[in-house]
Amino acid sequence: MIAKANITNTQVKENTNTRTHNVLIIGAGKLGKQVANVIEQSQHTNLTVCGYLDDQKSWSLGDKPVLGSLDSDITAIVEQHNISEIVVALQDELTDELSEKLDALSIEVRIVPSYVNLALYRPISTLSDLPLMVEKTPVMSKRQRMMKRAFDFTVAALVLLLILPVIALIAIAIKLDSEGPIFFRQARVGENGVKFEMYKFRSMVVNAEALQDEVNLTDEDGNVIHKTRNDPRVTRMGRILRKTSLDELPQFINVLLGNMSLVGPRPELPWLVEQYEPWQHRRFDVPQGITGWWQINGRSDKPCHLNTDQDVYYIDNYSFTLDIRILLKTVPALLKGKGAF
Repeated sequence: MIAKANITNTQVKENTNTRTHNVLIIGAGKLGKQVANVIEQSQHTNLTVCGYLDDQKSWSLGDKPVLGSLDSDITAIVEQHNISEIVVALQDELTDELSEKLDALSIEVRIVPSYVNLALYRPISTLSDLPLMVEKTPVMSKRQRMMKRAFDFTVAALVLLLILPVIALIAIAIKLDSEGPIFFRQARVGENGVKFEMYKFRSMVVNAEALQDEVNLTDEDGNVIHKTRNDPRVTRMGRILRKTSLDELPQFINVLLGNMSLVGPRPELPWLVEQYEPWQHRRFDVPQGITGWWQINGRSDKPCHLNTDQDVYYIDNYSFTLDIRILLKTVPALLKGKGAF
């Protein structure tokens, strides 16, 4: 049995007025309910059980609902219920599919290991006398995330004010060069796999996306190459914008809105994400950016979905200092125009 006691992990807050963190428990069996009881009975934690995920919906769970099955869209449930932490309390081992879903999230995931495996793992923290292993922790701490967001907002606002005359000139040039809107809005996949509309100056003909299949190529390994040199869909003005990367300027609006950062992996096209291998989804553990480690190391010499290893390097070595280094190196990379088309 689990004795009533305080939670002695990083989530403990002595001040009971601290903001509440919603917890999702995966597993509504005996073990999952024990975890919920310990959390609910503790008087010194700001954790609140929001509900469960379980294929069995007949458990007696009191006022805590089963929010979905184990094959549900966990990302959607996390967003809908503002989940801050997940505790896995399954009697059986995690399936590969469920592991991949959890790995795609940027929130902390803890596992209650089976007692058979306790000799193989060193518990990172405890929930009462129940060992917990930290399976996945956020790449950025809350402090780092706040610093990154404050820096992004400030810089984006200043840049947009300074380049207003440039934006006006580009807008006029686009209109004189070809028919169609000035801006191009495209669905991209952002942090945690959430889709958003990314803004760019239009550099192609209006029906460019409908012609995508006609220009896609496949390399010797079977990878789709969707961005090529001499793309016939690109307009005359578009070639200038792409070569100088001026077509990316409207993405400072995305940064201001908060669905992009100045630095991070490039937001990917949804249809390409559907072809990702499981490990590649790690690139969505952080905010997606205008520039990143990939951009200062070759840019379009390879499509971004074939450079995920460079994105993983950025994620594994994240720091605010690294962001500044990448921003400083982006300027000479843009001036060289290497890999831009």
